[in-house]
Amino acid sequence: MSRAPITPPLKRRTRCAVYTRKSSEEGLDMEFNSLDAQRESCEAYVASQRQEGWVLVPDYYDDGGFSGGTLERPALKRLLADIEAGLVDVVVVYKIDRLSRSLMDFSRLVEVFDRQNVTFVSITQSFNTTTSMGRLTLNILLSFAQFEREVTGERIRDKIAASRRRGIWMGGHTPMGYDVKDRKLIINAGEAAVVRGLFERFVQLGSVVELVRDATAHGLCSKSGRPIDKGLIYKLFRNRVYRGEAVHKGTSYPGEHKAIIDEALWDKVHSIIAISPRTRAKNSRRTTPALLKGLVFGPDGRAMSPSHTRKSGRLYRYYVSQTVINHGAGSSSIARVPAGEIEAAVIEQVRHMLRAPEVIVAAWREGHRHEDDLTEQEMREALVQLDPLWEELFPGEQARVIQLLVDRVDIHPDEVAIRLRNDGLSSLAGELASISTAERIAA
Repeated sequence: MSRAPITPPLKRRTRCAVYTRKSSEEGLDMEFNSLDAQRESCEAYVASQRQEGWVLVPDYYDDGGFSGGTLERPALKRLLADIEAGLVDVVVVYKIDRLSRSLMDFSRLVEVFDRQNVTFVSITQSFNTTTSMGRLTLNILLSFAQFEREVTGERIRDKIAASRRRGIWMGGHTPMGYDVKDRKLIINAGEAAVVRGLFERFVQLGSVVELVRDATAHGLCSKSGRPIDKGLIYKLFRNRVYRGEAVHKGTSYPGEHKAIIDEALWDKVHSIIAISPRTRAKNSRRTTPALLKGLVFGPDGRAMSPSHTRKSGRLYRYYVSQTVINHGAGSSSIARVPAGEIEAAVIEQVRHMLRAPEVIVAAWREGHRHEDDLTEQEMREALVQLDPLWEELFPGEQARVIQLLVDRVDIHPDEVAIRLRNDGLSSLAGELASISTAERIAA
């Protein structure tokens, strides 16, 4: 009796999609590149599994120039769409980090694979994601891939920080006034003249709005050819590259490039910027700012507010009692005082008090709490520098110094009492001691 030949059981056809990725675009224009090498190896592996019913899907899923740290990749999105549509049974990659370098992202991909009963295969790291051991192996390998990516990022950030500390230009938007040559900032003479002119003109005008109008009238433009506006002006004024510095995360280092703005001009501009635009606008309308605003109090303890009036074209400034303003004449023994006289008296007393030993000692004790190595002699030398330079200060800078030094001014019928701020004294002394005062605030 003859037997019928035994036919092998039919193999279920397993549709395999090969996914390849390369982080950079370098070399992708070559006839045989990294993506081709990955695909060739994966296709050879699929061919070796032909007896198991493995066949390649016709589509190519290649992401050239895309990082593994994100899922925002066109070929990967196409692959996931085909998986959701039930067109893929196995995803084949050369190494698991080709699919993702993020453990969190990979867990999302595995959820999609599991939901569609799709198997994931790495031909150089044999495991099966359908088993618990395969998942453990996958997580371990992926953790190392993510660790490698994070360490690489740290090395890059450290390199940038180290280069900045050495003053090296590390790329980015080229500032107006410079060109980049051989990865170094080189002064563009024409643009540098515009930048320097904006700084100098602002010192004269004291107003960004007026400076923009002036720049527009002269047809000045930015490096990209756009009209100069307030945003660009403030950006220029805060860019320490013009001081010849390299900045990294808020810290400045001496740069390799040459400065366009010298220290004296830079400090003049920033002494004006330190005052709020509203205050600067008021100062532009008045010859002299109200130095004692918020500091003057009458004999009843109520504040005295700055006021002014014009007669025959002349400006008369006063500090008027709030009691009189609210309750009328006769409600206070001192209704108002001439602003010029009281300000001159306060300034004279402050300049005299800065030389007083007890004031110097009090300021030194306050400063010593923050700087252990600060000596009383250093505090004295720093404070006495201010007196001979007072007349050279901007009006706005004078107001800033008074607001910093004076805590309160009490006006009585027979005297003016001034209370200084010890913390303000130590703060001002710190500025004077650390920076050359003549260049710092001289107008």
